[in-house]
Amino acid sequence: MWFYNLGIIIYTILIRLVSPFYPKARKWSEGRVGMIDRMRREMADAENVVWIHVSSLGDFEQGRPLVDYIKSNYPDYKILLTFFSPAGYEVRKNYPNADYVYYIPADTRREVRRFLDVVRPKVVIFVKYEFWLNMLVELRKRAIRTFIVSAIFRRNSIFFNPFGRIWRNALRSFDTLFVQDEASKALLAEIGITNVEVAGDTRFDRVITIAEAAERVDVVEKFKGDNRLFVAGSTWGADEDILLSLINANPNVKFVVAPHEMDEGRIERLLREVKGGAVRYTQVAQCDFEDKQLLVLDTMGLLSRVYGSADWAYIGGGFGAGIHNTLEAAVYGLPVAFGPKYRKFKEACDLIELGVGASVKSAAELKCWFDSLRDDAAKLDKISEVAKAYTLKQRGVTERIVKRILG
Repeated sequence: MWFYNLGIIIYTILIRLVSPFYPKARKWSEGRVGMIDRMRREMADAENVVWIHVSSLGDFEQGRPLVDYIKSNYPDYKILLTFFSPAGYEVRKNYPNADYVYYIPADTRREVRRFLDVVRPKVVIFVKYEFWLNMLVELRKRAIRTFIVSAIFRRNSIFFNPFGRIWRNALRSFDTLFVQDEASKALLAEIGITNVEVAGDTRFDRVITIAEAAERVDVVEKFKGDNRLFVAGSTWGADEDILLSLINANPNVKFVVAPHEMDEGRIERLLREVKGGAVRYTQVAQCDFEDKQLLVLDTMGLLSRVYGSADWAYIGGGFGAGIHNTLEAAVYGLPVAFGPKYRKFKEACDLIELGVGASVKSAAELKCWFDSLRDDAAKLDKISEVAKAYTLKQRGVTERIVKRILG
């Protein structure tokens, strides 16, 4: 454990050292300065606290259904939402269904104890991949009921490594691990972890709720007109490299590209290299869409609704750390393509197995996939039916988990 504690201290020092040069590091560091004292004032009268922790903005989409369901159905509880990442905290620090929103403290023994002394949670819920060892040890000492939801485990992870003993012990801190699949449960059983239930992924409830309530985006509908629409969401540079050739090879199809980050250089490249004409979403006021083939979605918060206007979808991130949310598109019955780094996402593997999803490694493979679907209405109808059935089958994960935890 000493090397873990040393690593946390070194990490914290490094973040502070580089913070003058990196905005995210600065926000990570500054956001925790005086945080415990602020919490002590703001949470002085807090009782029946359910603490839900997510790492990032992406993981928030798995934690959000829990926050919303508890807020609506358990009014006697107060909800504390914490983030590790500044990207998540800065976007959701005013989330209305959470009573309190803060960063999780650095995982040192002193900070963990100070934090828990203030929060005094009745229940703690970690989402997906969060295993802070000192926090888990202290929660166990205090006999605070602790859970993890939407977790997924693979044989190559540290828990199954010969040197992963302290991490395996951490798993015993949870009252229940709610995992996404039977494979995770079986792997955990091999190392003697049996406090496990297969519950599925809470994101299904989130995307179903969005799809059922979503109104079409007027600008996108006008841009589409009577044409067919291809939406590429959460793209990075490598995704855009292969998308550009597809766009230019299909002048009779309209395209929406939503970059994951608003990188001006990449946006300008898209506008410049699309032969059929392109326009930014934020600059469409005086635009005639007739001569524009590409709409660049250079704003946040619309993508999940935009998929509702599409006929096909591409999900970015598969040439980097891993693909983004395929369920946001699949819930509308769309065929989805994505890059090669998808295997740690169960839903992507499921979609490939069902014939709804496809992994592509190059512009040529993306073209081959798209060509096979573009003019085959019967195939598209079949895929749409399968995709919708897959997502709707998972409805109710959040309710089942919360009722198991809070009764």
